[in-house]
Amino acid sequence: MYQLYIANKNYSSWSLRPWLLMTQLNIPFTEQLQQFAADNYHSFRSFSPTAKVPCLHDEEVVVWESLAIVEYLAERHPGVWPQDAVARNFARSACSEMHAGFSTLRNVCTMNCGVRVQLQDPPAALAKDLQRLDELWQQGLQQFGGPFLAGADFTAVDAFFAPVAYRIQSYGLQLSEKSMAYAQRLLNLPAMQQWYEAALDESWREVSHEAEIGLYGRVLVDYRRA
Repeated sequence: MYQLYIANKNYSSWSLRPWLLMTQLNIPFTEQLQQFAADNYHSFRSFSPTAKVPCLHDEEVVVWESLAIVEYLAERHPGVWPQDAVARNFARSACSEMHAGFSTLRNVCTMNCGVRVQLQDPPAALAKDLQRLDELWQQGLQQFGGPFLAGADFTAVDAFFAPVAYRIQSYGLQLSEKSMAYAQRLLNLPAMQQWYEAALDESWREVSHEAEIGLYGRVLVDYRRA
């Protein structure tokens, strides 16, 4: 059985992507959760060549980086990518853009599932990222008919944008009506709710991740239970 190494669910947007994809598609795996910490390089290096998460183990095969994990799974399981060639091309392009882009959105609105934050003087580049995000989501929803980005079924492209749905929720970000409805659709997925509830129950705090919020905003509410 696959071993999927991830980090704290409250913070780790990269971990969420393959975890959600495999959960939604009923691909069996064993979760190996590792805590973020300032001195965890060597412990993470024991299972990941980059000392980063996510990392997938399939017996002797080790796959790192979320896009590589998706492609590895797509070679072995149906439904990872859309069957339609046009939709599949869109999904792959959008995943690649998410993987490499939206840096201001990532840096200003770092993932922290359990809090609600009021942004204070965010950089102008954030609005540009949100505009592009809205444009991309509307393109997929309109071209392929929804309710997911590349058509009727949940695929890897939805998993790649799922962390953005948590960011929208945590930071009160606003997009167009259809994009907001799509974000809520992701948040309502049973697997997303499972991840969220687990994030709220995590008892540890990682100093650098917590400090990132204060660079551009202030915490209004903290829903974490531990």
